[in-house]
Amino acid sequence: MSVRFIALATVAALAHTPAAFAQAHHGQHGTPTPEQSGQSTQDPHAEHRAPSRAEPQTRPAEPADPHAGHGVTGSSSPPPAQDHERAATGQDADPHAAHGAQASPPQATDPHAGHDAAPASDPHAGHGEAGASPSHGIAGTALPAGDAPPPPVPEDFYADRSFSPSEMARVRAGERREHGGGIYSQVLLNLLEYRATGDGGSYHWDMQAWIGGDINQLTIKSEGEGAFRGGTDRADLQLLYSRAIDPYWNFQAGVRYDFKRSRSYAAVGIEGLAPYWFELEGTLFLSDRGDLLARFEGYHDVRLTQRVLLQPRAEANFSAQDVPRDRIGSGLTNIELGLRLRYEIVREFSPYVGIAWERRFGGTARYARADGEDVGGATFVAGVRLWF
Repeated sequence: MSVRFIALATVAALAHTPAAFAQAHHGQHGTPTPEQSGQSTQDPHAEHRAPSRAEPQTRPAEPADPHAGHGVTGSSSPPPAQDHERAATGQDADPHAAHGAQASPPQATDPHAGHDAAPASDPHAGHGEAGASPSHGIAGTALPAGDAPPPPVPEDFYADRSFSPSEMARVRAGERREHGGGIYSQVLLNLLEYRATGDGGSYHWDMQAWIGGDINQLTIKSEGEGAFRGGTDRADLQLLYSRAIDPYWNFQAGVRYDFKRSRSYAAVGIEGLAPYWFELEGTLFLSDRGDLLARFEGYHDVRLTQRVLLQPRAEANFSAQDVPRDRIGSGLTNIELGLRLRYEIVREFSPYVGIAWERRFGGTARYARADGEDVGGATFVAGVRLWF
């Protein structure tokens, strides 16, 4: 019994020797003990201190880390051997040693450094915008224009499940008529007027009518003039095939017949809407006797109010050669200029007043003087413009 008691006492003394030696060592360097300094003997970081060799080799439970699930690459806890080494040397353990220190801590200015974020240079790199190019980051309307073919037109319609094919064909034909592909028509009397000339005045008309679709049309034009007391001086009728060559211009070809001279012509021309809303028309005529003529005309509607419009108008005729039997000289034969002010009672009916000036040139003027006719002058005009 005495031998066993002496052995246990010796082991206990050896176990307390390092702690006593450390306390004595601190005392030699003037470091007051907690009892000497009057401080509490309770260590505020006692729960974080690494266990000594005399204590059981069990680590205290680590507190919950608010960023423990952020998965920062390279984070690891110090191995337990470091804790034993600190305890052996008597050094104080790191108060945050049990918090799972990171090998490469993030910068303090980035609270989300451990969130696997994209590079700081692109704050929207991880937003994944649809349609964005992975190589250039271009999206939306900034994408380059492509040349991929359009998707095929759908041929299966839900209504086909409930209605017969004949009924659906009838409905689709009606939709095409309403939204294009139908047959349309118009009759336009652009000029139907009285002119205050000598011998009781004269009359003048310029009209056209057409029927057809958006691309192909049949067009009829007529123009003429005459005196109330002297009969018709000029009257012609054109029958033309008109085809749209772009949204604003039509190509026309057909025949023209001159009733006063009983002359037929082949006609080829173009008409359309020029920029700034100028209505222009140019036509070449080749007679059955080989005479080549040309006519150019145009007008522009200047809207002064919602109902009042001012229309300047011009027409010029040319001949490639002298035609004595028709009293036409070569070159520029005549020009007619007009200015008409009209009031739209409704769109389809617009009375107007104005002035018209005409002048013959070259050989045509010589023929007129030889026949005792005036070569030109200005006249007052009044008429109506209507269409239906």
